[in-house]
Amino acid sequence: MRRNLKTLVKLCLISAVTGFLTVLFYHSMDKGDVNAPQNHPIAAKSILTNEKIDWHDINFIRREAKRKGPGEQGKPAHLSALETERNYEKLFRVNGFNAAVSDKIALDRSIPDIRHKQCKKKKYLKHLPSVSVIVPFHNEHWTTLLRTVTSVINRSPPELLKEIILVDDFSTKDFSKKPLDDYLAANFTKVSVIHLPERSGLIRARIAGAKAATAEVLLFLDSHTEANVNWLPPLLEPIAQDYRVCVCPFIDVIDFETFEYRAQDEGARGAFDWEFFYKRLPLLPEDLAHPAEPFKSPVMAGGLFAISTRFFWEIGGYDEGLDIWGGEQYELSFKIWQCGGEMYDAPCSRVGHIYRKYAPFPNPGKGDFVGRNYRRVAEVWMDEYAQYLYMRRPHYKMIDPGDLSKQRAIREKLHCKPFKWFMENVAFDLPLKYPPIEPGNFGWGEIRNLAAPELCVDAKFGGKFSVVGLAECTKGTDSKSDQNFTLTWHKDIRVKGKSLCFDVSDANDKASVTLYPCHGSQGNQYWKYEVENQQFLHGGNSRCLDCDPGKKTLYMTKCDPDSKTQKWRLENVNLTMLADWDNVGAQKMR
Repeated sequence: MRRNLKTLVKLCLISAVTGFLTVLFYHSMDKGDVNAPQNHPIAAKSILTNEKIDWHDINFIRREAKRKGPGEQGKPAHLSALETERNYEKLFRVNGFNAAVSDKIALDRSIPDIRHKQCKKKKYLKHLPSVSVIVPFHNEHWTTLLRTVTSVINRSPPELLKEIILVDDFSTKDFSKKPLDDYLAANFTKVSVIHLPERSGLIRARIAGAKAATAEVLLFLDSHTEANVNWLPPLLEPIAQDYRVCVCPFIDVIDFETFEYRAQDEGARGAFDWEFFYKRLPLLPEDLAHPAEPFKSPVMAGGLFAISTRFFWEIGGYDEGLDIWGGEQYELSFKIWQCGGEMYDAPCSRVGHIYRKYAPFPNPGKGDFVGRNYRRVAEVWMDEYAQYLYMRRPHYKMIDPGDLSKQRAIREKLHCKPFKWFMENVAFDLPLKYPPIEPGNFGWGEIRNLAAPELCVDAKFGGKFSVVGLAECTKGTDSKSDQNFTLTWHKDIRVKGKSLCFDVSDANDKASVTLYPCHGSQGNQYWKYEVENQQFLHGGNSRCLDCDPGKKTLYMTKCDPDSKTQKWRLENVNLTMLADWDNVGAQKMR
């Protein structure tokens, strides 16, 4: 009896102490104690339990697998001859993509689950934060906008999705006003629209949506996207574990012509060059070893990401001095990293995106608003590294960036780290591919064939895969084509002044040479000039650039040092750099 009484007293004491500590813990969080774990309600929710569950909606996935019809399963859709004649040109012209095909495809169409196989078995925290999805748009096509909304609702757990906020950036299409409001009211309970009273641009439209949001996490999407299977939990779990984390999904491609859904790639880390063009860096070995786990990325692509509401406003949201669009992804990325946060890409979250063939409407800004945005970002966040941007764009120094006091105050208040820290600890391998001071080029000018000295390599433009051929040398005369090339330190051949590179994707003999956007790879776009034999070698397959002077075509074939059609005179050659070929660009520069 006495033993049982002692045991009872001991249990009561333990219970009382546990209760006291629990009350004290949550009281400290309410008071904003900086020593409390995470110090925010998202962490409080996840601390309650570390239990993980399978968030897949198996029944929905099975139903989708049975769907058939135009564009179902993400397959390409096509117009009939009559549909093409009636609608194609008119709708393409005002949208920059095949809107007539979009109208044939169901708003709730099925798309392929192309995630890594490990994602299909992955479990996530049972308690995840609520989400406000913010979708800015300007004159978006009816069906692509509604398909964005429908895919988010259908593929998001309803207990996590609090609301979808569409932000109409002063669209002029009639259906963007009352018809849209009426349709959403009749078909959805969680979707609302903010109609801006004047054209404000992408950045301010996002700010307007964020200010209206009421959930714990802000999730920004573009207005022509499709959320894939179980896309939401992978974005939310890292934020539940640390509110200072921003997470981006993998962005897949929705073809602008056929609406085929396919992977862009299997992941890369976001980066930039010193003209502020968005670039990508290869995954690190530790990332490749864990293909279903989120990996750190220096810079976001910009349009699709999730961030806790608290952290977004803690770092000042977007700089409201940024105008229309441009530079906002760099400003936010730098702030996140330099001010105590981290940014990840989540391989198990995939969202399809239509990359328009062209922008169908004019920008609302006046003057060089992009240059002004870049200067604001550089002046506030990049410290001494801003000089490398100005070296390439000297006129930015002449642009008035406006009042920077608010942004600088945020940096000071949050004790944000210097940009040098970002370059050395986050984007540490960026200077290897995009050095602040470039080492120069191996050669430049015309490329003349020795078998037919009157013929030069000639690039004609028109289409995504423009073929490179031969034409009469036109040095010193006007030409509708381009015969001026650069063998760059990236070890690719570029049309001078353009980001178009010689590309050979076919490994077969007689493969043609095409122009493709430069991506700095060591594969399809890798070239080497052998001075002694006057040959251009391609890639790692030891093939050489050859030609048919009669047909004026270029192709790749087995290298033959005695073949005159394989011999080329590059107008200007840097012999010193060529002699040090293997070392150029191989040293890490900081």
